[in-house]
Amino acid sequence: MSAIHLSKAGFDSRIAKIDTLASEWKFLGERPALIDFFATWCSPCQRLSPIIDELADEYKDKVDIYKVDVDSEQELAALFRVRSIPTLVYIPMSGAPIVEPGGRSKAELKALIEERLL
Repeated sequence: MSAIHLSKAGFDSRIAKIDTLASEWKFLGERPALIDFFATWCSPCQRLSPIIDELADEYKDKVDIYKVDVDSEQELAALFRVRSIPTLVYIPMSGAPIVEPGGRSKAELKALIEERLL
């Protein structure tokens, strides 16, 4: 299993209703989530991509892991104010999402998933 590619429609049904985000954040997921905002032409994103897929396998029953292509889903990138890629969004079961630009090593990502999401 690898990370799930997320579209606007998928975001609206799996993460949060886009039309209500201006007034409130209400997470719809059954498990915490991690979203990798990337672009196919981005070298750091290409290095991070296999790590994200490995984490999706390792955390498959604990954390939902998604990828969003910023070139095809510009509205989603704008919702999280993605200014550089890769950008990772950690979404705990309760509380606001944590948006963090930049790639990390697998060990760093695992530690952040454990700390922020589990």
